[in-house]
This record gives sequence, C-alpha cells and structure tokens, in this order.
Amino acid sequence: MPATPVPSIVTGVVWKIERQPGDTLDSGDVIMIMESMKMEIPIEAPEGGTLVTLHVAEGDSVTEGQLVATLG
Repeated sequence: MPATPVPSIVTGVVWKIERQPGDTLDSGDVIMIMESMKMEIPIEAPEGGTLVTLHVAEGDSVTEGQLVATLG
C-alpha cells in the first residue's frame, strides 16, 4: 500500500495525540487534535490504514498544509 500523507488543515498547536504509530485506523478516525484560535480541530485519517509515522509531537506549532502524519 502506498504511503498516504496527512496534512494539517489549520495553523495551530498540536493539543493532543490520539493515536500512535502501528495503530490501525479507519477513514475518519481522529489521529490528533489541533488547537487554533481557542477551538479544537480534529485531524482525521483520510482513508483506512496503519499509522506509520507521526511527524509532530504534542505542543508543536504547525502551519496549514504541513505534514503531520503518514498512513501506510
């Protein structure tokens, strides 16, 4: 299965990591929660697969479009 990049949909801070590498995900499963402008925004798996890599940690600042995870 080819790798699927998961970008951030907002500029903000990684508030909470919900899943870890090796976890099996279904489409729509929440990988992490971003905080932006005092709102919590879930970053969801765009398709089913295995979470291969997290490219950020809790507390990291990210920009919209930045790669935050990779599914395989």
